Amino acid sequence: MNRMIISIGSNIEPFHHIKVALGKLQNHFEVLSVSSLQTTKPIGIVDQQDFINGAVLATTNEAKKKVNIILKKIENEMGRDRTVPKFGPRNIDLDLLIWNDEVVDDDYHTRPFLQEAVKELQSI
Repeated sequence: MNRMIISIGSNIEPFHHIKVALGKLQNHFEVLSVSSLQTTKPIGIVDQQDFINGAVLATTNEAKKKVNIILKKIENEMGRDRTVPKFGPRNIDLDLLIWNDEVVDDDYHTRPFLQEAVKELQSI
């Protein structure tokens, strides 16, 4: 069984989209816990709504590559617009952060809100 932490964030109807995404994650993985949600300022393109961010602790029998495919599929199902700039607004953003205690997303090292969410979940 693989243990993972997935970041989750949104700045377009964030509470609605995060709730929907959590339901979809539960359809694919065993969700063990969800971190506290934090309001964060946008990075890069600052003329947009603040983001709501958190993380999800889950387990799966799937391989890491398959998990990433599932995360992108969920984003697509939810209407994620991939034509907006990298740091533009988004209805949902799901990224695999930690895979079996290994950091697999470099954003973890530069974004304190991700580190805080992971620390909260790793104490479980």
